[in-house]
Amino acid sequence: MALDVTDATFPTEVVERSKQVTVVVDLWAQWCGPCKTLGPILEKVVDETAGAVVLVKVDVDANTQIPEAFKVQSIPAVYAMRDGKVIDGFVGALPEDKVREFITRLLPTEQEDALAALLAAGDEASLRLILEQEPGHAEAVVALVSLLVVQQDETAKAEGLALLERIPASTETRHLAALARVGPADEMENVRIELDRLLASVKDDETARQRFLDLLEVLGPDDPRTAAYRKELTARLF
Repeated sequence: MALDVTDATFPTEVVERSKQVTVVVDLWAQWCGPCKTLGPILEKVVDETAGAVVLVKVDVDANTQIPEAFKVQSIPAVYAMRDGKVIDGFVGALPEDKVREFITRLLPTEQEDALAALLAAGDEASLRLILEQEPGHAEAVVALVSLLVVQQDETAKAEGLALLERIPASTETRHLAALARVGPADEMENVRIELDRLLASVKDDETARQRFLDLLEVLGPDDPRTAAYRKELTARLF
């Protein structure tokens, strides 16, 4: 069964959802005869995947932002999205055998299924198996580093920092890197004293500046000290 998606729900129901499963977007309209032919075929073939692929429908007359984003010039137009990006698509009403070929290309491979199972297991051994096969698997890197940085072992923390270098920086990776360098917030009993001490050196000492930033990263945005000390840092630097 297809889910009707609007301009408002597209970010959640399609973009975010595509990070977990491949989402097929069917752009259609009530007046479009070929759309009415293609729609039931898409639903039938996608239903056969038992959830490995999901189908959403967008009424282009009621929702103008989505077709503009896809640069749609004619309908029916169908796009497959994974990890927030378009990976395949077609325009026009294809016969069932061609639709089935299209959907089959989107199904996870046996290797992808195996990696997904290891990722779901989430233990250190499983995550290391993933990285043996895909050294740059971002989810596995983040999950493994999350396990390593909480250990009272400098070697494990150093390995975590090295692993993070394999993947693009993000809010999550920056937080993990800070944890690896300075430890969790509940261990920083004298953090205010240290932040005050570091302030005197942040302008000219890169090491002091990095530790200062790491301490704020570990405290997190909800800690009132974070905003106050970031203002102090800006004042010292500029």
